[in-house]
Amino acid sequence: MNPHKTILILGANVWTDGDFHKTNVRIANGVIDAMGTDLSPATSPDAEVIEADGKYLVPGLVDLHVHFREPGYSYKETIRTGSEAAAAGGFSTVCTMPNLNPAPDSVENLRRQLDIIDRDACIQVLPYATITRLRMGNELVDYAALAPMVAGFSDDGSGVQSEEVMRRAMQGIAPTGKILAAHCEVNDLLKGGYIHDGEYARAHGHRGICSESEWAEIERDIRLAEETHCRLHICHISTKESVELIRRAKERGVLVTCETGPHYLTFCDEDLQEEGRFKMNPPIRSREDRDALRRGLIDGTIDAIATDHAPHSTAEKAKGLEKSAMGVVGLETAFAAVYTTMVKSGLMPMERLVEVMTITPRRIMGLPATDGIKPGQKADVTLLDTTCEWTVNPEEFLTMGRATPYEGLTLTGKAELIR
Repeated sequence: MNPHKTILILGANVWTDGDFHKTNVRIANGVIDAMGTDLSPATSPDAEVIEADGKYLVPGLVDLHVHFREPGYSYKETIRTGSEAAAAGGFSTVCTMPNLNPAPDSVENLRRQLDIIDRDACIQVLPYATITRLRMGNELVDYAALAPMVAGFSDDGSGVQSEEVMRRAMQGIAPTGKILAAHCEVNDLLKGGYIHDGEYARAHGHRGICSESEWAEIERDIRLAEETHCRLHICHISTKESVELIRRAKERGVLVTCETGPHYLTFCDEDLQEEGRFKMNPPIRSREDRDALRRGLIDGTIDAIATDHAPHSTAEKAKGLEKSAMGVVGLETAFAAVYTTMVKSGLMPMERLVEVMTITPRRIMGLPATDGIKPGQKADVTLLDTTCEWTVNPEEFLTMGRATPYEGLTLTGKAELIR
């Protein structure tokens, strides 16, 4: 945001103390300067006026799990294009995964990424460091040295296969207070699969990925987190068994949180098409899994929505379900997808959407806590329009990626980062 800019937002439903209250908000010098129905253009003659009647003003959206591909793979995405796409989707903070070259497994390698972030990011970008050297699942990194510079630690894209390595990793990460963000996947159970091992795979001759490949490692990691008191965050859960394991762990007081992606809430394997834009890891699973994820989001078992925004080149995604690269983009459709699927449909209230897309992700990452927008705070805010209908056209995206299962669908909702 231009620190010298004054903005007057009129008639918004403003998130305050865990609820919405209709009022006016003035932003000056990058700070919430004043709030109240008495504010008007007459009281702020130099302000840019935003007529927000019926829209929702909330703390800026936060995504715990994105891939911006730089350094190493800038032909897929850059810090600049990724952060602009995030801003276009209403996100003020994102956490970038370490599938990079060089991998951020040392202070020296991490600084290469931080330098690009400092130069090119238009929002707050917080990187993860790796759990193990080169994300190979063997040699641990220097957690104490890296912790002050990162959002947490993850080998995303690879599950740590060795129980003993994961135990030692948790023992090393626990004292830092950072999260260990686990990509849970048992390699021995993959058997060459690339979509869900369900009805669609069997009907169309595809090799399937079984649900156990995810939940078996979640079960192990929960047990290790209970033993080591490490803060475990489980990435992109997709199965009904995963939801139940996490629900029971929380009841026992394990320090575990989790996320799921918008596409796992919208689609099931009955919706698959023979196109790379439906291929991601973990895969879109069964109707029963999708419905269990929805229930888990509603009842609080699932803590956060995270896009797992994973852009690839057009060529890499043009090889069908079997041979396309794993990953889809999601930053510019996330709010609309969740609003359309979960709120407009009547499955959950708008207040819960705000919790899972901004409030709880902040708490997980240890960002400044907020129970609402108040005078004196930094103006980190997003305006949500819940009336706008639009058809998803990837050619209009700011991200370099174009592969999305939402292509051609009509969604309701737009998010605007105020800046």
